[in-house]
Amino acid sequence: MRTMQPLPSHESLVVELRELRRRGLPGLRHCPRDALREAAVAAGLCTGGRDEQSAIEELLAAAVRRLAGGVPVRDDPSCDPLARAAAHSFGILAARRGVPAVDRRKAAAGVYGVSTERFRKKQEHDVVAELAAAVRAVAREAAGGRPGAPPVRDARAVDPGQAPVLPPAAPPTHAAPAGARVPPPRPRFPGARPGAGAAPGRITVRVCPIELVRDVDILVSSENTYLEMSKTFRSTVSGALRRAAAVRDAAGEVVDDVLSRELRVWQRTHGRAGLPVRPGTVVATSSGALAAQGVRRIHHAAIATPEGDGDHYHVTPAVLPEAVRASFELARRERDFLSLPMSSICFPLLGAGSGGLPAETAARVLLGAVGEELRRDPTWSVLLVTLKESRARLLMAASSAP
Repeated sequence: MRTMQPLPSHESLVVELRELRRRGLPGLRHCPRDALREAAVAAGLCTGGRDEQSAIEELLAAAVRRLAGGVPVRDDPSCDPLARAAAHSFGILAARRGVPAVDRRKAAAGVYGVSTERFRKKQEHDVVAELAAAVRAVAREAAGGRPGAPPVRDARAVDPGQAPVLPPAAPPTHAAPAGARVPPPRPRFPGARPGAGAAPGRITVRVCPIELVRDVDILVSSENTYLEMSKTFRSTVSGALRRAAAVRDAAGEVVDDVLSRELRVWQRTHGRAGLPVRPGTVVATSSGALAAQGVRRIHHAAIATPEGDGDHYHVTPAVLPEAVRASFELARRERDFLSLPMSSICFPLLGAGSGGLPAETAARVLLGAVGEELRRDPTWSVLLVTLKESRARLLMAASSAP
């Protein structure tokens, strides 16, 4: 593992990216680029006497690809609009590198269907800010990656000739014969943590706060259907992960509320700002500061529907298997498109907190759903965490139920 290099501030990257947008990639040598260089060095791209300009361009391409969710960026409606606008703004699309600034801005404005002036005053600020955040995230994850993780430069940001093709939903790899009853994998308790070295197809139960979990690729957070994370001072899974993932300065002040910010970007780009999503929807974000603990991604499972004045939530047991299934499907797609060697997922006891489900019901349904997914795809290991010993034993009991 490389020694962690210091990351530039988000603000310094924004300043440099604004100037680079004006000059374009061919003018990079004449732009201030100290922050971009630091990020490229942290990502392992600017080493061994390699050309600094090409390293920075590679970093920007990886950041744009990240905005697109890991898929190649093309100028068509199937691609994330934020990523498309960023690719146009900086000339990262194929055959667009030397396009003049005015034409690049016009093309980016066309992604949102607005005038260039309106884009300049509004959307362009978001595009530059989110690209700066993506640059930091790419550098942070590359610098903190575990041994064996592929370097950033292996991931192409732009496919110049073919449209991205999403793979079909993964078929069962070890399905049981028709009519056969296969018991779910029996959890270990309290067990060793399932990280990079955990046996595939195994479930582990631990009594611990989810934000202290280490060396598990994906942590699942329970959210409401508006994807509004809990306040950081609340003792919820959502609040705890939001607090732990936030990037702070030396004084402890939050300088980047990573998870909440990335969820807002997802809502804007998918037309759901201020609107609910379907219960069972799962949205992925980066892991923010939790990357230092070996966590790669956070999956936000929208399972709780607000009721009344919004102080109470309702969770239907049937939504838990949907969320579990969606998280595994998303994990497989991220593993392919982000080229991350992911193999482990951590679930809290979904629905048993403010969602109001009885703990026994939540344990039984969650364990059944996870067991079903591992029968379909036993390449994953799963950690189930809870703060209470009694609930951990409920999960053990659920695994033994006929």
